[in-house]
Amino acid sequence: MKKSCSFCGKIHEKNYICPSRPVKKKKVSEIDKFRGSIEWKNKREEIRKRDLNLCVLCRLGLYTKDGGFSYESEVDVHHITPLIEDFSQRLENDNLICLCEYHHELAEKGEIPRQKLRENIPPCPLPPPPCEFNPPTMPLRE
Repeated sequence: MKKSCSFCGKIHEKNYICPSRPVKKKKVSEIDKFRGSIEWKNKREEIRKRDLNLCVLCRLGLYTKDGGFSYESEVDVHHITPLIEDFSQRLENDNLICLCEYHHELAEKGEIPRQKLRENIPPCPLPPPPCEFNPPTMPLRE
């Protein structure tokens, strides 16, 4: 079946996509730019290391659906205060937490209070102990 094109005035097949059709351009926001930035990728990895790449709430047994870990999904780094509310907290350690898909969805819906998320942020891991290696000393020649 053919029809008249409202963009070029020619007659095309019904499912034909006319090249004269205008393309909608999505505005790229500051948040979109941030999500693709190196600083976010680095901070996300830092938080994953801090949280041992596990969902903090699953690990503590909080808000679980069956009392255990959720291994079904990849762990996301969640902004407790959304970027749209306070962009200045985008890289703050006390605003970021690792959550599984299940807990991330609950947090986004507001079913897990923000204060509860903040209370359960693990401390940053301790640095490794200093090396005790003492190289042998060579006697000085006289």
